[in-house]
Amino acid sequence: MSSCAAHAWQSMYPPLQCHAHGWLAVGEGHEIYWEVCGNPMGAPALFVHGGPGAGCAPDDRRWFDPSHYRIVLFDQRGAGRSRPQGEVRGNTTDHLVRDIEALRAHLQIERWLLFGGSWGATLSLAYAQRHPQRVSALVLRGVFTATVHERCWLYTPDGAALVHPAAWQRLTAAMQAPEDSDVIEAAIVRLNCGDAGVEQAAAQAWLQWEQDLMDFEANEPAQEPRALAVQRSSREPAVILAAARIGAHFAQHGFFLREGELLRQAAGLRAVPGVIMQGMRDLVTPPPAAQALHRAWPASRLLQLESAGHASSDGAMAQQLIAATDRFRSMESSPA
Repeated sequence: MSSCAAHAWQSMYPPLQCHAHGWLAVGEGHEIYWEVCGNPMGAPALFVHGGPGAGCAPDDRRWFDPSHYRIVLFDQRGAGRSRPQGEVRGNTTDHLVRDIEALRAHLQIERWLLFGGSWGATLSLAYAQRHPQRVSALVLRGVFTATVHERCWLYTPDGAALVHPAAWQRLTAAMQAPEDSDVIEAAIVRLNCGDAGVEQAAAQAWLQWEQDLMDFEANEPAQEPRALAVQRSSREPAVILAAARIGAHFAQHGFFLREGELLRQAAGLRAVPGVIMQGMRDLVTPPPAAQALHRAWPASRLLQLESAGHASSDGAMAQQLIAATDRFRSMESSPA
């Protein structure tokens, strides 16, 4: 771990255990895993993980003051500990928004703060725009609004591939796709070909592409591939394959959002306060999306961090994210 990442974890709240957890049946054969930690009577806060398909980790509990917040985490459909693992049928943005609302009702929460980065920011926005009365505040990092331009930046040769051609070459080679083509369709084929070895290699390559961009933006030497780190911690290669399959599934379908939908509907959040954290060196979700969201969302505050990239493990980014959840402690929140 780099010194920057180590500093980030030092600035977070101490590790803590959950005091309640379970699975919630949400339809179409899916059961989502959820857990609660922190103050059982505190102000509710929901951590929304990225990916799509990444799942939650114990450190995700540490973005909130556990003496103040009732901290809720959940694994989205098919991700992490949710069942069935890696399932893409009945798995769209609409389904995930409905799942969040079902979880809120299940836990008897009136309103909650939502905290999400990257895809987690996307899903948090989608939920807040459909259920603004249920959201006390938003803390977003590395905004991705799923426009055609943003998708092309990540998955075609005319975007991030031009900035880091070596990483793009590794990705397209692993997917057996021409370097001058969209890589998503090739990834779908490799991730579902029926050959376990090929599928696992494709899954690691899919996840490594984003990690390569983050290493490049941080001007750091290549670290251990993120996919391998996930595999070691989970001891289940199936976790890697599930994350990649879900991520490619959402990318293939434009993240199940209409073009410009999240920006057009942002004005509906005028009564919802929020903080947008954006690393100015971010190569995964570059700054223009966060800037456009801030212009469209009157109640938002945009904090642009000159030295930060996409990773929440950046020291300055982590400090500002925690400062944001600390600031919202003073807001009047409905009890759980």
